[in-house]
Amino acid sequence: MADVTRRLHLRHLRGAPTSWVSHTLKGTEKRSGTGLSFWYRPLTAVLSEVPVDDRELPLLFHARTEDFADVTVQATVTYRFSDPAAAAGRLDFSIDPYHGKWRGQPLDQVATLLAELAQQPALDLLARVPLAEALTTGIAGVRQSVADALATDPRLTETGVSVVSARVVAIRPEPDLERALQTPTREQVQQDADKATYARRAHAVQQERQIAENELQSKIELARRQQELVEQHGANTRREAELDAETQLVAARAEADRKEVASIAAAERAKRIAASEAEGTRLRDEARAAGARIVGLAEAEAEAARLAAYQDLPPAVLQALALKELAGHLPSVNELTITPDVLTKLVGRLGQ
Repeated sequence: MADVTRRLHLRHLRGAPTSWVSHTLKGTEKRSGTGLSFWYRPLTAVLSEVPVDDRELPLLFHARTEDFADVTVQATVTYRFSDPAAAAGRLDFSIDPYHGKWRGQPLDQVATLLAELAQQPALDLLARVPLAEALTTGIAGVRQSVADALATDPRLTETGVSVVSARVVAIRPEPDLERALQTPTREQVQQDADKATYARRAHAVQQERQIAENELQSKIELARRQQELVEQHGANTRREAELDAETQLVAARAEADRKEVASIAAAERAKRIAASEAEGTRLRDEARAAGARIVGLAEAEAEAARLAAYQDLPPAVLQALALKELAGHLPSVNELTITPDVLTKLVGRLGQ
């Protein structure tokens, strides 16, 4: 809006670059244009202000399709006042000279006019197409029909309004119908999602199977290597045992050879000792035999001398000596009883 300031009994108006201002005094236009700044008397001045910038008008209206489905059309119309003088002559854009505010609602009148002009071609078009076509390809047709209708309407031209663009944002059915229409798509999307889920699960199962196979192959390879390790360990143990056996065999053979040499030496030594002992025994035996022979000769000579001594003795003496000799070899007798008859027999035998 214009900026109005007070100086005593005068008023000063300062316009904006996007506002067209007209100053009329006593039915004569004194000045008009955009970005004006001037002094005026509020009691005699007639002022009008028309915005010349682009303005957006959002539209929201209901329509019915060929198959009697209610839809909501959301559109936006961009317009401007290309002829502000014509607009000020057709609509009430006058402003209060004391405060600089519009006396009426001219923009609301323009908005109502544009809404009615835009709705009519959209309603006519949607009434000839079914709901599915209206929701899929109807936006372009509605936009084109609205733009053509607003561009060729004589009322807008006479009012000085130019439509810059018309845009249809959306055409939507009622919420229940929209959900019903979305059901096949949702089901299809759900099926695609299920397929993706199944594919993902199948891929996961495949990956798990591949992982399980890899783990199994790893276990098989580990078992094979462990078997090779056990076999190698057994071979090493067997080789160590063979080497130990060979070492023990060599040691046993060396010990046997040593013992054999020692036994041979011991045998030789024993043989020498035995020979020495045999020689000593032989010498002892010979000496013993020689001594025994000498003793025997001496005893024989003594016995011969004794016998030679007994040769001249009478028989009774010899018998007495024999008894003496026999008594010397008899066991000891503590008591001996000789009866007269035994003594007589004995004496008789001795007398014989």
